[in-house]
Amino acid sequence: MLVSFVCTYVIGVSTSWVNRSSFPPSLGGSTVISLILLFLGAGTYLYFGALTDRPRTQTQRRFFARMPSSLYTLLTFLLVLRIILEFSRSSDLNYHPIDFLIREADQQHNTWLRQASASRTLRQATDEYRRRYDRHPPPGFDKWYDYATTRSSLIIDDYDSIFENLLPFWALEPQHLRARTREILLDPWNEVAEVSIRSGKAEIGPSVLPTHRWMVEGVLEMLGNFAEWLPDMDLAFNINDESRVAVPYHTLENYRKIGMRAGRLEVGKSPEWSSNRADTWRPIDETAIPPSRFEDHSFVNNFYSYSSIACPPSSPARRTRIWDPRILCTSCFSPHSIGPFLSNWTLSASPCHQPDLANLHGFYLSPAAFKTAHELLPVFSQSKPHGYADILYPSPWNYMDKVKYDPSPPSDDPNDQGPYPDLPFAEKENTLFWRGATSEGVSVLGTWKGMTRQRLIHLSTPNLTSSSSSSSFSQPPILLPHPTHPQKYTYQPLSPFTSLLNFTPSLSLVSHISRCGGPDCPDQATEFAPLLPPSDFQAHWRHKFLVDVDGAGFSGRFLPFLQSGCLPFKAALFREWWDGRVTAWRHFVPLDLRLQGVWSTVAYFVGVGGGGGAEGGAGAGEGAGGSGGAHIKEAETIAEAGRAWAAKVLRKEDMEVYFFRLLLEWGRLTDDRRDEIGF
Repeated sequence: MLVSFVCTYVIGVSTSWVNRSSFPPSLGGSTVISLILLFLGAGTYLYFGALTDRPRTQTQRRFFARMPSSLYTLLTFLLVLRIILEFSRSSDLNYHPIDFLIREADQQHNTWLRQASASRTLRQATDEYRRRYDRHPPPGFDKWYDYATTRSSLIIDDYDSIFENLLPFWALEPQHLRARTREILLDPWNEVAEVSIRSGKAEIGPSVLPTHRWMVEGVLEMLGNFAEWLPDMDLAFNINDESRVAVPYHTLENYRKIGMRAGRLEVGKSPEWSSNRADTWRPIDETAIPPSRFEDHSFVNNFYSYSSIACPPSSPARRTRIWDPRILCTSCFSPHSIGPFLSNWTLSASPCHQPDLANLHGFYLSPAAFKTAHELLPVFSQSKPHGYADILYPSPWNYMDKVKYDPSPPSDDPNDQGPYPDLPFAEKENTLFWRGATSEGVSVLGTWKGMTRQRLIHLSTPNLTSSSSSSSFSQPPILLPHPTHPQKYTYQPLSPFTSLLNFTPSLSLVSHISRCGGPDCPDQATEFAPLLPPSDFQAHWRHKFLVDVDGAGFSGRFLPFLQSGCLPFKAALFREWWDGRVTAWRHFVPLDLRLQGVWSTVAYFVGVGGGGGAEGGAGAGEGAGGSGGAHIKEAETIAEAGRAWAAKVLRKEDMEVYFFRLLLEWGRLTDDRRDEIGF
């Protein structure tokens, strides 16, 4: 009994301390009643335990006989302390967290840019490479530098993502990397595609599925301008959306430690590749297919068996289960958030402190095509969640313009702007806009209720059905200008569907419900009715605010959104090659996968109309950002900053430069003399 009391008290105190910010607001009375009942139970147990004459063990008799009366005073003190801690959480803020996040993002971006593009000569670039990575650049680095500078690449020095991606592979010998590459390319069931480079020319290997041939052709087009400087090698490209390589924590950490010791500067360098590289890549014998290293775990939850195994064993993702997904896990998002607002985009990608993600994304809940391995395999993928060991490369989807930013040409005639103009920000519709399909995962037995896309639509639906309301977080309060103190902010139970908020949510699924089975198909069709017909992609540019969320893999829309004059709101599990060079709150607005901060974030930008505050309450008056607390100027600034930055570092030329450097590094890893060669 006493052990249970102590554990409950300690957990309660730690939870209140971790969540001592103003979000979510304190429950007040109900919390106090629960505390009083807890302490009353403990006191009653101690009191009657001292009076009872029933037989006890010797230890129990000694405990109750020696129990001092001051213990009741201690219980009272602990109760008062706990109540004070609970009520010390004020729901009022003297500043808006997004103001701070925007300023911090500007500083972070400027600091990153200074170190990412410091080199002005080849000599400076090689010196910076050796300082940063403690090894020589790979052979051909001079060709890469010329290629990058002639294409006006702004980023010369910071390719830490390539270093991190390839670091574990230094633990495997070159012949093992080559053998594993050939092995996974041999079996068509593995769903990887081959690109072979010989004598400076790249070719597509056999057995590429016709439905995915465009992807491999995009790879060839991307590397076509620099293939002549690449060494002979074979490459394995993942043709699925889902990631493929999930290595357990201790194994991966050991590989990384070996990688940190490999290829050090103390070893001499030769600027040439091994002369017999073509011979080391033996032709694939299609008659000898070994058992596949991949296992198929499609349609089932993979969070505990694959997606969290790269986390430390002591992490919440490995030792905690969230049994009720309807409860918002505040301790899961508080490490990377300020209240409901995402403050650390990099940390938010890690599932290690977020056990609730097991039920909050289709990739974890029920992926459509999930063939993965616990061994370190050399697979190149377009995106991956945190913890997976796939090698990231620029996506052919974006390089081939599968979706592109292509608005109507500007016109001097205001009455003839074309069907899809990208108007100035102030002239766009004040709409939060998203259209998409249920392609995030395969829904069976109601798993759609946890998927990000479906939860997004559910949040924007004013009339909830019983089937969905049992599986989603309740509508969180919205941070708005204080009703009586305009220079402060407070969380208020304002519905996002009220006319007091100066915007229109337009979030909808299109066409039909896909990737589902049994009753999940009609249940979703009923829940999300009416399903709208697909709209032209170029119609996005009429809206101020565009929502971008993952599907089965990364979202191919984000780069066009960034290139437009709209403000992208992005919620993402998957990370891509550009992740380190784009800054949240400077170039786009980040959203947590739980979506608990969507409406507070929108309210910051659009403000409150009619002087509104909480429904039925006093008006919010003039906020710090202007009429009704609106920050439209900040929204336009982020939109324009993202657009300008995308035009500098996310061009097709930048994809080529990144890919070129990646393949030089991979070429060294697969060379038998990798510890001896370098530029």
